[in-house]
Amino acid sequence: MTLFHCHIAMSLDGMIARADGGVDWLEQGAPPPEAFGFTAFYDRVETILMGRTTYEAARRMGEWPYAGKPVLVVTSRPLADAPPGVETRPGDLPALVAELRQRGLGLVWVEGGGQLLRGMLAIGALDRLEMAVIPVVLGDGIPLFPPGTPETRLALRHHAAVGDALHLIYEPAR
Repeated sequence: MTLFHCHIAMSLDGMIARADGGVDWLEQGAPPPEAFGFTAFYDRVETILMGRTTYEAARRMGEWPYAGKPVLVVTSRPLADAPPGVETRPGDLPALVAELRQRGLGLVWVEGGGQLLRGMLAIGALDRLEMAVIPVVLGDGIPLFPPGTPETRLALRHHAAVGDALHLIYEPAR
């Protein structure tokens, strides 16, 4: 069974990046990703699904951080010089979700960003939302849930304090 799982960090005021896309605030006193079970999660990921803005931000970081994992970038524009394993898909999320389910994949990481997450929630395809809530208020930036995100009821499945941060796992309320 395919599981569409978003594992993401956000600021206390709901931002996933600064307005310029920067995530330097994650390296300034936040617990390491492993404190939130990220390595074990990433080892189980079979495919990564991301939006164009997230892809561009990852490319600016230097070395491609997803080497060895298939990556599908939701975009209508071609990618110049994409790393090995990176493919594009148009924005037809219902068709893409159906394709990935038909492949029989296990874990698909819905890596971001907010627009993709909004679309996945809109079609009821997000199975799990796992968040590291970092105790910093950015005041401005790119929100996890952009305007237009549909009202969605979630059920808390796990919570833990990790230092001053929170580790939260939600699934759709059924």
